[in-house]
Amino acid sequence: MTAPVDTDVLAELDDEQRAAVLAPRGPVCILAGAGTGKTRAITHRIAHGVLTQATAPNHVLAVTFTARAAGEMRGRLRALGVSGVQARTFHAAALRQLRYFAPRVFDGRAMPDLIESKARVVGQAAAHERVKLDRTGIRDVTGEIEWAKSAMVEPDGYASAAADASRETPLPAAQVAELYAGYERLKRRMGVIDFEDLLRATIWAIEDHRDVGDQIRAQYRHFVVDEYQDVNPLQQRLLEAWCGGRDDLTVVGDASQTIYSFTGASASYLIDFPRRHRGAVVIRLERDYRSTPQVVGLANDVIAAGSGVEASVRLRLVGQRSGGPKPRVSHYPDEPAEASAVASRCRELIASGVPAAQIAVLFRTNAQSETYEQALADAGVPYVVRGGERFFERPEVREAMMLLRGAARAASDDETAVDAVTGALSGLDWRPDAPPAGGAARERWEALAALRRLAEETVGSSSAVDGLPALAEELAARAAAQHVPTVDGVTLGSLHAAKGLEWDAVFLVGLAEGTLPISYAKTPHQIEEERRLLYVGVTRAREHLWLSWAAARSPGGRGSRRPCRFLPAAALPVGVPGTSVAPTSKVSSAQPRKRSLPTCRVCGVALFDPTHRKLRRCGNCPADYDEELYERLHTWRGALAKEQKLPPYVIFTDATLTAVAEQQPSSEVQLAEIPGVGPRKLTLYGEALLAIVAGKSV
Repeated sequence: MTAPVDTDVLAELDDEQRAAVLAPRGPVCILAGAGTGKTRAITHRIAHGVLTQATAPNHVLAVTFTARAAGEMRGRLRALGVSGVQARTFHAAALRQLRYFAPRVFDGRAMPDLIESKARVVGQAAAHERVKLDRTGIRDVTGEIEWAKSAMVEPDGYASAAADASRETPLPAAQVAELYAGYERLKRRMGVIDFEDLLRATIWAIEDHRDVGDQIRAQYRHFVVDEYQDVNPLQQRLLEAWCGGRDDLTVVGDASQTIYSFTGASASYLIDFPRRHRGAVVIRLERDYRSTPQVVGLANDVIAAGSGVEASVRLRLVGQRSGGPKPRVSHYPDEPAEASAVASRCRELIASGVPAAQIAVLFRTNAQSETYEQALADAGVPYVVRGGERFFERPEVREAMMLLRGAARAASDDETAVDAVTGALSGLDWRPDAPPAGGAARERWEALAALRRLAEETVGSSSAVDGLPALAEELAARAAAQHVPTVDGVTLGSLHAAKGLEWDAVFLVGLAEGTLPISYAKTPHQIEEERRLLYVGVTRAREHLWLSWAAARSPGGRGSRRPCRFLPAAALPVGVPGTSVAPTSKVSSAQPRKRSLPTCRVCGVALFDPTHRKLRRCGNCPADYDEELYERLHTWRGALAKEQKLPPYVIFTDATLTAVAEQQPSSEVQLAEIPGVGPRKLTLYGEALLAIVAGKSV
């Protein structure tokens, strides 16, 4: 195969990207804003070095922070005609090296096993120390241990280091230090290591075993680090061990996207790079090819008011796309009203042609997800929740891949590959026409549906004999690279989980003081990190951007919340204290209308859970619905969904059918009062529902 000429690698680059590609070997710092083509710049720089024979591909180590980003980098390099470059995460690169050199550095023994669950060992250590922790407490202590180890802080130095860093510790710092020490002792007794130990052991292997260090440094001579603002002290120490004093190092980052300081990451390595590397070439990428000028303008306004050391290298993005809609800023009397409006707008966007998978609803904390899950389900909008297990590590995906490998061995020419995949997935109780309403069950269904769509894309109409082995091979390759198939649904996720991703339409919700910035952000540094978090959220949007907040948590609640301080004053609706701009929300600028708090129709207790509000019954009171009526409603919904080729939950969720069976409305007025039966569904299905409730045939 003939490699493309060098001019092909330089084609279609802007002036700044070309400068990054052609910068001479040595220390290079690329300050790259969101959407400015940083991955293109660094992959083309690597490809240029290889194709001009200035660099051997096997001498390059490119380090990223996610397996997905590493896989994308390898894919782009292959498209440029370059193979053999190692593109890995810090941990994957260290694991490969330590496993290879283990017999030398561990006296002939293999590398110790990596623990699968740090939290489990922390829990055991807490029990041994007679410290009672619930699951949340174990998670928080585990986070503190990870921070300390990433910052290279030992147990005896934890208390003072935590105080210096203004850490909000889940227990008294001295007690966390004791649990940290107990965790380390328990690990040693078990003969296992964690991921931070993996990096430390690799550093030790390189620095204390000269033959190992010489061999690794002879192998890797050119280094590229992506997302350099997210490097922590332990990762920086490993990078320095790899380099061994050499300076053929290219780093790429954006200090305005530093949002992981709580894990130990520090933008100081990016900011101080020119000072630490004399003669470093610094290139700024500020042309934004992702977002419309309207979105770019708001992003610039949000970050322009920032302060701190990160602001010293702030980039001002310049939108390169044609114009689009102005970002919409709205406020609502309560969170359910906000979620309902977001769900309605998602449905409108999908109806207008925006794919559901190109829409995201992003929030500050995962606890905000449930209200939006319910609202989307009520609106008949499919969704998936981001931030759980990695796709190929999900239990149902692993089971499905095992079943597909078995199906490949037993395949025949009597059926197509896609039909065989559908049959295999049915062994996991998956049916293409029966998605559950939401939550974990819906996530499971969508994950398996994504595998079936991948089969359609990969093997098409080929026979099972030919297609299934090819599909199994494709899945194995994707699992190794963590290339996740697209799951068809609106993404619900936290702002942290959205880093590195982008969508056509983005909803940033819950933008109220106390939530963003989060209430426990106290120091100026912590407050500025919250600003950067909003900036990251804004820059995820390509075209449509919606920002909103609610005055109260629940209907009828005291509407005392203020909008997020980072929202530019010019963007806020009128009626919000301190602003004077025309309203963009349908909500009146006057005092929000008070609504009574829903109560249980059995015992009278106030209802906060969306499902309980829909049923008008708290979880402690027994259900009193007519089971036969519920079954008739369920059968009617299933037949209608099949006829209209819709998922059943799009017509009505199970919770709505339960509410109908419990309350047995006898008029359209009563039916309309049931949450989940809006004007649209009342028009489409109201007559049929009332007939079923009345015992008539439909």
